[in-house]
Formats: sequence, structure tokens, C-alpha cells
Amino acid sequence: MEKSENLNPCFPEVWAGLECTVNRVGDDYMDQMQLNGHAFREEDIALFGSIGVHKIRYPLLWELTAPNGPATADWTWGDRRMQLLQEHNITPILGLVHHGSGPIHTNLADPSFPEGVAEYARAVAERYPWVEYYTPVNEPLTTARFSGLYGHWYPHGRDGKTFGLTLLHQCKATVLAMRAIREVNPNAKLVQTEDLGKTYSSPLLAYQAKLDNDRRWASLDLLTGTLTPEHSMWQYFVNNGIPEEDLQWFRDNPCPPDIIGINHYPPSERYIDENLAGFPEWTHGGNGIHQYADVEALRVKTEDPAGFYAGHKVLLRETWERYGLPISVTEVHICGAREEQVQWFKHVWDSCTNLKKEGVNIVGVAAWSLLGTFDWVNLVTRAEGYYEPGVFDVRSAVPRPTALAKMLTRLAKGEEYEHPLFHLPGWWQRPDRFFYPFNEEAKHAELFLNREESRFGRGTKSVWRNNWNPIYETETIPEGEGLTEKEVRHLEDTTRPILITGATGTLGSAFARLCGDRHIPYRLVSRKQMNIADPFSIERAMNYYNPWAVINAAGYVKIDEAEEDCEACHLVNTHGAMLLAATCQKRGVQYLTFSSDLVFDGLKQEPYLESDAVNPLNVYGRSKAQAEKYVQDMHPGALIVRTSSFFGPWDDANFLTSMINQLAKGNTFLAPEDIIISPTYVPDLVNACLDMLVDEEHGIWHLTNEGEISWADLARKAAEIAGLDPRLIQGFLANEWQGQQAPRPRYSALSSERGQVLPALEDALMRYANRMKWANRIAVNA
Repeated sequence: MEKSENLNPCFPEVWAGLECTVNRVGDDYMDQMQLNGHAFREEDIALFGSIGVHKIRYPLLWELTAPNGPATADWTWGDRRMQLLQEHNITPILGLVHHGSGPIHTNLADPSFPEGVAEYARAVAERYPWVEYYTPVNEPLTTARFSGLYGHWYPHGRDGKTFGLTLLHQCKATVLAMRAIREVNPNAKLVQTEDLGKTYSSPLLAYQAKLDNDRRWASLDLLTGTLTPEHSMWQYFVNNGIPEEDLQWFRDNPCPPDIIGINHYPPSERYIDENLAGFPEWTHGGNGIHQYADVEALRVKTEDPAGFYAGHKVLLRETWERYGLPISVTEVHICGAREEQVQWFKHVWDSCTNLKKEGVNIVGVAAWSLLGTFDWVNLVTRAEGYYEPGVFDVRSAVPRPTALAKMLTRLAKGEEYEHPLFHLPGWWQRPDRFFYPFNEEAKHAELFLNREESRFGRGTKSVWRNNWNPIYETETIPEGEGLTEKEVRHLEDTTRPILITGATGTLGSAFARLCGDRHIPYRLVSRKQMNIADPFSIERAMNYYNPWAVINAAGYVKIDEAEEDCEACHLVNTHGAMLLAATCQKRGVQYLTFSSDLVFDGLKQEPYLESDAVNPLNVYGRSKAQAEKYVQDMHPGALIVRTSSFFGPWDDANFLTSMINQLAKGNTFLAPEDIIISPTYVPDLVNACLDMLVDEEHGIWHLTNEGEISWADLARKAAEIAGLDPRLIQGFLANEWQGQQAPRPRYSALSSERGQVLPALEDALMRYANRMKWANRIAVNA
């Protein structure tokens, strides 16, 4: 099969990459491919091929293939994957060491490390002589900083000499590896990746900023043979115990990249300031001479809307002017809501396209990562299971394509991917991105709440950079040119909204709140503005608001009263949901509606899945079961979410908030012991649903926080996490529950065969309890 060609040479090629770090912290290893499942799923490569990418950064890692040397290498995994890449017309860029230390018998500070990499590289080239592109060592400067200067990764150095050794050994490994590879394949090309962040500072700290900014080029300067005795880093290395002959070796053995790969993450650009009072304590550190705060540059407010931030476009031009070599952006990713991920990729793509038209040789833009990433919020120093989806979401049995997959497929064909949200400014372009300087108490509380409520929205990112203060947490900050509030409002006001029904309900108001937080234009309507049981009212509202999606959060929710008022319950829950579905289908509008765990009878005694047969016990459950059928008939592309047992920070009437209020007063609280449910944290549910709408997901999904529990045990667990006395919870049996007319299943826990996209229940309870503590603290202080 012929290799795919770039369909439009005026644009970069569409590339992609697979997060594959095998990271070592102490004697513990974290393998991203074990976590994302690619280690076991060869069929992933067909998925990668389906989106039409030209090149893929693909791992064939030393420590996994030949940990005891090439003579005992196991090529089984690699042979099959290389064959599949060829079959699916994907050009691999083979990575041999990716943020790792190599096999256990060596490490980055080991003088034999370069020769070990080179020996393995030769074996790879001999095994696959047709492979043309290589990245022997990913991001040597970044890895040297985290392993040799900041102490986060093995061998945990915290000094200039270990930093110098780990950097030079990785760069020498690259030179020797490419030399060995080219002896087998003279046409082999080096794609050298690196993160080129920039540092800005107050005037006092200009000397530190200059050191940081000179250092950011060190790996590429070594490889190109341009790190001379006149270079500031030459003297830095010598002063830290690196022999001059080791530096001279690179001048005598240059190995310039064929393509420079820039992995630019917005938190890489920093601002340092000795005025500590304007910054939270967790940003404070120093260099042994001065104490200073170290924060993301984009978060610092200045008179210039762009602030202390260059962004990828400036960095790419600087790289081009410095080296004059072809460039690719080899990692494009942010931790955030789905629309932000696509907005960010589009922003980078557009900037690279413009640079290419201006004469900068941008050859490709790579989506990172195809299968998402695990625990990069803490720089993979702890296994906490925090997952950031990528082009595919691996929380499903088969990796599920996200909106990014659709965008890449279109771009690979030379087409545009249109969606109302993707033309809005990303939050990196809005004036609400600024945090610093600030009033610490008020702002820290606000930041905490924003992080907790946006767990599945904006997300957080841990960044470690400072030598003397190794750990502090910050939010990810994607780049962008600054816009004024007026400009942002105009763009949002002229964008087609999401239309949300149920203005007076818990779910409708939660969607409105989080759409606002995510800057997704929306209109929240009451029955007066749109009666979902009246087709003429629906038509008028749809004509007036012209939404791109409708979220039906309205419903008849009085379960016991429905037994006596069956007609009213079905009119809203069944007929109304069906009318909305028919109207959305006719207009090509996405549609999300909600069902319930009460469509099941509770006889299964293990969590219900989407494919299980429904058998409701009460009128309410029957109204939801019928709605599911009618909606799917009317709108096959509709998304139907079954969920259960809400709790959240914005509804004082929900079960857990009522319990906390009672226990805080020293009162007892009654809860049934023998009704088993799957509780759902409302912010998690809403953010996941919004992501699914952006992904154009459809069909029936079960969305609850992972876990099953009785109401009484839920109350006890939440009380314990909140620091209240769980002994005040008094359990009783369901048959003792007075005042209930509608029969209910004793067991209605939900799980999903399509994908568990909400986190575990205990995780949600922790965030809920912390959120309530901070809310109470703010109220008291106010």
C-alpha cells in the first residue's frame, strides 16, 4: 500500500502520538501503555488508521523490548505492531526512550547509558530496516530537569552536576543511536522532541530568567554542535563539574535533527517574582540567592492583554530563526473540557498553518495523546488514576472516539470540522484567566472551589519546576491572545446556544451553572417559555433560540404522586421527551434527555447495564421506560442518560446535604439500610454529559459515580468524610418506610458496559465534602 500524502501542501500534516512513558520513581514504575490498555490491544492501530493521520509517534521502548540487551530481546509485541502500522498506512516515528531511565540496570546518570541506547537502536533498525523516522530519546532537557535538577524522577538528582550528566548522556545517546541506525538505514531521520518553555521575571530576577531561557535551548544546541565555549551554558556546565571535553564531544560529533519537534505546554512558560505577598504560599521557592514565587506566566495580569506569555507561535518562530530546520508540533494537548481540547488543537493548527504560509517550515501537528494520559496532573510521581481523555477515551471497553477524532479525520482530508463551540475563544484567551496578584484568602478559596467543581471540566495540572520548593499545584493554562470582556461577550452572544429545559429543577440549574463556568452559551427555559408537552410551544422556542443542542432536564419527579396522577406524569416524562426528540431530529439538533434507575425491577442483584431489559415497578419508571423507546424511535442520534440518586453542592434539599445539616446540629438522621443505589455527584454528571454532547455521543448510557451502596451506608460514609459523627445515622428497613405509595426496587445500582466515565463514589464524596467545608467557611467569613 502506498503511503498517504499530505492532501494540501499549504497545511501541515496531521500527526498523532501515543503517551507511552515508563516512568521510574524510586523503585516503582508506572507504565502508561499498561494503564491505557494499548499494551494488550493490537486492534487500537486500526482505530488510529481510521482517523487518517500521516505519521504517529509510536513506542518501541528499550526497557520493555530488550531489558537485558538485544541478544535476549522479545520482538513479539513490536513485530505485530510494526506489521499493523504498515497495513494501515501509518508512518511510525519510533520512540526508544520516553521519559524513562531505561532498564533497571542503568539510569540517566550512568556513563554507559548512551552506548546501551545505541546498541538497542541498532537492533531495532536491523529488525525494521524500512522505518525512516526515529526519536531515540524524548525531551532530553525536560527529562534531565525532572530527573537531575528537581528530583522528581529517578535518579532523583537535585544539583547542577546531575542535571548536566543526565542531559549530556541523553543527547550523546541520541547521537550514537542515530549513527548506529544510519549504518543500517542511511536515510533514517531524527525527529528530536523538546519542550521550549520560556521564563519571565521581575527586574530583580532577570538573571534567573536569563539562565532559564539560555538553558531551554541546551539539548538542541548540543545536538547541532552550537553549544560553544562562548555559550552561557558551557560555563554553567563546567562550573557544575562537567568536563570540557564532554562538551567538546558534541561540537566534534554534531547530529542536527531532521525535524525539531516542539512539545509546548502552556504551564511551561513561567513568571518569577520576589514579591511573595501577591502569590499563594504553595508557589513560593527560590534559587539559594533569592526567594520568589514561580507561577504560570499566563495567569499574571499586566497592562498587555497577552501578559507574560509568548505561546507556541512565538516559540516556533524563535526555533525556526535559531536553527532553520523543519519543525513539527509533536504534542498538542490540554487537560480540560472537551470543547477546550478541540478549541486548543484548532488554535495550534491555525497558528501553524499561518506560520507555514509565512515561510516557516512547519511539517506536522500531532494530537497528543491518542489514548489520553494517566496521572500527568502530578507528573506521574504518584499512581492516583487521574485520567485525561485524548483522541480516544479508554474508559470504554473499546476506545471511544471523542470530538478530537472527528476533527483529525476532517483535517487529514483537508476539510474543516465545524461546530458552534469551536469558534469561541478558549479560556486561555479570556480575561478571567488571571489569578495573580491576588488577595490570598478569598482567591485561594475560589480557586479551590473552581478546581473541585471542574474535575471533569477544566481540570488541574501539577507543575514542578523550582529547585527548592518541589511541589505546588496549578491549573493548566493553554495559550492565547488576550481578548477583552466585551469581545468575549460578543462572541458568546452570537454563538448558537444549548437550550436547557427545567429552569426550576436541580438538574437544569446545574447545567446552567456549569455551562456558565465553561463559557458554553446556553438558554435556560421554564415551562412558560417552552412547554415541552406542546408542539407549537416547542416550535416557537426552537425558532427563537436556534440551539445546536437541547438538554431536556424537565420532568415530573414526584414518584409517589405519579401513582395517582399517571396522565400528568406521562404527559411530561414520555410525551414531552418524545416531542422534543422529534423536533430535534427534524432540525438536525443534538438532543440529551434523562432516564432513571427506576426502569428496573431490582431482581438482578448486581449492577444493571445498558442492555438489561427494563421492567419498571411504578408509574414514574414506566413513563421513563416508554420515553426511552419513543425518543430512540424519533431521534436515533439522541443521547439518553440513565442516572440515579443525585447529591451535590447547590441543592439544599438533596439527601446528603440534608443529612449534613442535621448532623451538624447534633440531630439524628434516618436512612434505609436495605435499598441499594448508585449515587451520582451532580457536577460530575453534568460535565460528563456536556463532554458527550460535544463528542456527538448517542444511545443509552448509565452515568453514576462508580460504586453501589445503601442509603444508610452512604450517609455514614459522607458523615465520616465530612468530619461528622456517623453514629448519628439511624438505619431502618424499607418496609418500615411510611408514606410511600409507589413500589420501588430494593436494588437499582447502575454500572455501564459502554464506559465508566465518572469517578469512584469515594472520590466524589471527598470533593463534595471539601466543597461544603469551603462553602461554609466562605459564608462564615462573609
